[in-house]
Amino acid sequence: MALRTILNKRDEALSKKCRPVEKFDKRLHTLLDDMKETLYHADGAGLAAPQVGILRRACVIDVGEGYIELINPEIISQSGEQTGVEGCLSCPNEWGYVTRAKNVTFRAQDRNGNFYEKSVEDLFARCVLHECDHLDGKVFTSLVTEWVDPKELEEN
Repeated sequence: MALRTILNKRDEALSKKCRPVEKFDKRLHTLLDDMKETLYHADGAGLAAPQVGILRRACVIDVGEGYIELINPEIISQSGEQTGVEGCLSCPNEWGYVTRAKNVTFRAQDRNGNFYEKSVEDLFARCVLHECDHLDGKVFTSLVTEWVDPKELEEN
């Protein structure tokens, strides 16, 4: 495993729509392992492949409920609403309020190409939607309704 460089929001790769993963091979496994290590090293909740320069539909998430890999994820349903502070590993020290669905059901593949379906809520749902946005070339900054001073977050 190796740490990958996380691209900054100004990198044009983050504004491109990613292509589906078609080969579930050792190269994909290496990418996922590297993304996991990079995510934990950066103390993040989620990381999408385009954030490390790979324009494929893959992301990794760990919001404290266990590590999960989403390959070619599709949002099946979403409901409810939650507004909360978001940040992004590609946007250091930028925080803002974003409104997203409270409940999300998605379908994805694991590293071996097996399909699975999962329903998540709250922070997990927020993270799934945030990472799926990355796969479609969207950065959370375009959804912010109010910016938060990082110093305010340190005080809480």
